[in-house]
Amino acid sequence: MRLFAAVLPPQDVVDELALRVGELRRLPGAGGLRWTGVPGWHFTLAFYGEVDDFVVAELSERLARAARRTSAFSLAVRGGGQFGHGRALWAGASGGLAELRLLAERAEAAGRKAGVEMGEHRRYKAHLTVARSREAVDVRPYLEVLDAYASRAWTVGEVALVRSNLPTSGVVGEQPRYEVVGRWVLSGAG
Repeated sequence: MRLFAAVLPPQDVVDELALRVGELRRLPGAGGLRWTGVPGWHFTLAFYGEVDDFVVAELSERLARAARRTSAFSLAVRGGGQFGHGRALWAGASGGLAELRLLAERAEAAGRKAGVEMGEHRRYKAHLTVARSREAVDVRPYLEVLDAYASRAWTVGEVALVRSNLPTSGVVGEQPRYEVVGRWVLSGAG
């Protein structure tokens, strides 16, 4: 199964962001972007890719251990950015970024220790993808809207293991389906 570890924003924060993304979708050229569906909005901590069923239990135990070692922290959706010259447009974060980065490092380490092939380590950049493009896009007008955006802060109190079910119908615009397969409370035991 295709898995990743993530922080999931609360529904009211997602609803508020959806209003701002609605503004973005009305800007000129927005039809050329593939907009991420609201159910897919999350802060990925570690992407595991295809994980054999027999590895999931070990990965889950290691994520539980990482959660027990991490304290809850404050986070907000704030600002935005891009990767790959507009190939990915994202909303950023503010607040407990050091804590979020530490949780991402622990989630990545959990995968490695469970035997998941993690590939090359990259410095963590907190982001919630709102749109993608196959080609380079000038996203400056979108970034101007996102730069002025800030959600309310909330307390991140858990890490989630999420299964990503990719579209199979071939229908243009079909979105992946996401299913939380595990949740662990951040309890800050060191």
